[in-house]
Amino acid sequence: MSSRYGGYMGAFLDVDLSSGEVRTFDVPDSLRELYLGSKGLAMRLLYDNTPRGCDPLGPDNALIVNTGPLVGSNAPCSSRFNVSTKSPLTGAGLSSNCGGTFGINLKKAGFDGVIIRGKAEKPTWLHIEDGKAELRDAGELWGLDTEQTQEKLPGKAGKIVIGPAGENLVLYACIISQERAAGRGGAGAVMGSKNLKAVTAAGSARAPVARPEKFKADVKKWIEILRKHPATGEMMPSFGTAVFVNRCNVTNTLPTRNFSRGTFEEADAVSGETLADTLLTGNFGCASCVIKCGRRVDLGEKNIKGPEYETLGLLGPNLEISDLGKICEWNYQADLAGMDTISLGNTLGFAMELGERGLMEVPVRFGSTDGIAGLIDDIANRRGIGDELADGVRKLSEKYGGVEYAMQVKGMEFAAYEPRGAVGHGLGYATANRGGCHIGGGYMVYLESNGPLTMDPLTTRSKPQLTALMQVLLDALSCAGSCQFTAFTAVPAPLLKLRPYGTLYRILAKSLEFLGPAVELMLRYPKALAVIPPMDAMQHPRALADLTGMKMTMGRYIEVGERSYLMERLYNIREGVTGAEDRLPARAVEEAQTSDPRSRVPLAVMLPRYYRVRGLDRYGAPRNETLQKLGVSV
Repeated sequence: MSSRYGGYMGAFLDVDLSSGEVRTFDVPDSLRELYLGSKGLAMRLLYDNTPRGCDPLGPDNALIVNTGPLVGSNAPCSSRFNVSTKSPLTGAGLSSNCGGTFGINLKKAGFDGVIIRGKAEKPTWLHIEDGKAELRDAGELWGLDTEQTQEKLPGKAGKIVIGPAGENLVLYACIISQERAAGRGGAGAVMGSKNLKAVTAAGSARAPVARPEKFKADVKKWIEILRKHPATGEMMPSFGTAVFVNRCNVTNTLPTRNFSRGTFEEADAVSGETLADTLLTGNFGCASCVIKCGRRVDLGEKNIKGPEYETLGLLGPNLEISDLGKICEWNYQADLAGMDTISLGNTLGFAMELGERGLMEVPVRFGSTDGIAGLIDDIANRRGIGDELADGVRKLSEKYGGVEYAMQVKGMEFAAYEPRGAVGHGLGYATANRGGCHIGGGYMVYLESNGPLTMDPLTTRSKPQLTALMQVLLDALSCAGSCQFTAFTAVPAPLLKLRPYGTLYRILAKSLEFLGPAVELMLRYPKALAVIPPMDAMQHPRALADLTGMKMTMGRYIEVGERSYLMERLYNIREGVTGAEDRLPARAVEEAQTSDPRSRVPLAVMLPRYYRVRGLDRYGAPRNETLQKLGVSV
C-alpha cells in the first residue's frame, strides 16, 4: 500500500482493542486529493467507519489520530496532528488539533494515521514502531498523571497520553502530548472509555517529496517570511497568545464573570505583558516551529509551561480572578489531570453564577481563589460535586437551570472571547460544527477586536461572508498539517505599523465591511482563483504543490477547507446534531452588553445569509448542488 503523492507514508493503521487485531487500512489517493489529511480526511473516515447513533463512550466509536502532508516535511510550524472522534461532550463530530512531536514520529513509524476501535479488557498502551504495532499492558501506568505517564514511556518516542480525567471519563478530558493538548470536546474520555492509556510511535522512515529542490526553496522562503513578519517574528515570540488579554479587554471581548461583561478592571494583572515582566523564564515552540509562542514559568522548583490566552481569560477574568500565580498553578494542575482548561473555566464560572443565584451549592465564588484547586481535583476524579461539574455546562444547566446564561453551543463551552463585543465571532460560535469553538468558528475576533486592523465589531455587514471564508481557510490549514498562527502573515506587515484609528486606518477598516460580495463570489467559484499566483503571505498552496506533486492553487486549497467543513456537518446531521443547534444562549443574543443597543449578537439576521454563502439550505443542511460541486458524497 502506498501513495503516488509526496508528503504521505501511504499507510493507515487499524487497531481493534476488543479483539487485539492490528492490520493496515487502505486510504485511496482519491480521498487525499479531496481532503489532504488531518481533520477533513479523519471526518470522512469517521463517517464511513462508525455506525449511526453510536455511544461516544462505547466500543463502536472510533478514535482517529492522523496527520496532514506537511507534517514531518521540515516545513515551518508543521508538527500538528489531529484527533477525531464522536464527542462525549456534544454528541457531534470532534476534531482536535495538537502540537508536539507525536505526529512527526507517527510518520517516522510508517503511518499517516491510526484508527482505534473497540475496548480493551484492561489498561492498554499501543506502541507503533517501524511499520509494526503491538498492544502492551498499561496496568502500572493507570492512575498516573500525564507527566508521570510520559516519563515512564520510551524516551525517544512520540507520545499521546491521558491522565485521571480521561480515565474517569470527564466529558472534557483532553489528550496530552509532551506539554501540548488535543484539548476540546472530550477525546481524552474516549481514550479512557477504551482503556487506552497511551499511544507511542517511533521509527526512521521519511515521506517522499515530489519536487525536492523546489520544496526546499519554498521552506527557506517561508521561514524567512515568518521571521520577518511582526506578528510571527516579534509579537508571538515575545508575548504568545497572552498578548490578547489587554487587547480584548479594551474591545469588550474579554469574558468576565461568566460572560456577563466583556471587560475586567484588573485585566492587566493577568496579561501577556505582565506575565513577561514577572513570571516568564523563556519561550518555546513545537518541533519545526520558528514562532515559538509557548510560555515557560517557574512553579516552585519546577519550570513548566505557562498559560495561554484561553486559560488566562477563562480561569482569570471569567472568574473575576487576577492572581496570575494561581492561574499558572491551575493550568499545570489541569494539564497533569488531562483536562481542557477552556471548558473547565466555563464550568467553574457557570457553577459560580448558579451558586450566586441560589440554584446550586458550590464551594467557590467569583473573585476568590479559595477552593478552586480542590474542586479541580474533585472534577478530575469525579468526586463529590466534581462528578456533576465533570459533565460540563450544558448538563449542569439542564439539571439546575440557567440555560439562558450557559455559555455553550452544541454542548461545547465558549472560547475566551465575549461574542457581544464581536458579533461575527458570535456567528462563528453558532455555526462551528464542533460547538462553541473559536478556531472552528473562524476566529473572526481577529478582524473585529484583537487584530492589527479591525472593522466595526457590531455591524453585520459582510460578517456572514467573512466568517465563512475564515472558517474555510482555518480548516484548510488543519487539513495540511500546519499551525494556525502561520496564517497571521496573510495580514500585510505595514498594517501592523499603522497609527490606530488614524485616517488611513479608518479607511481600510471601513473597506472590510464591503468585501462581502467579493468573498461570496470567491467561495462560490473557487476555481477562478486558479489564475491568481500563490501569494507570499500564504505559502501553503505552493509548498503543498511542491511537496505532494498535486495541483494546488489557492482555489483548490479553499475547496479543501470547504469539503472539511461539509464533511463535519454531514456527520453531525447523521448523528442528530442539525442546523437547529446553530444557536446561541439568550445572554448573547438578547442582553445588550453595553449601553450600545447593538452590543448583542444579531444571529437571526446573519444566519440566513451565512447559510446562503455556505451553500446550505434554510435548515443548515448542505444542498445537493453544493456537495456535487465539491465532489462530496455520502
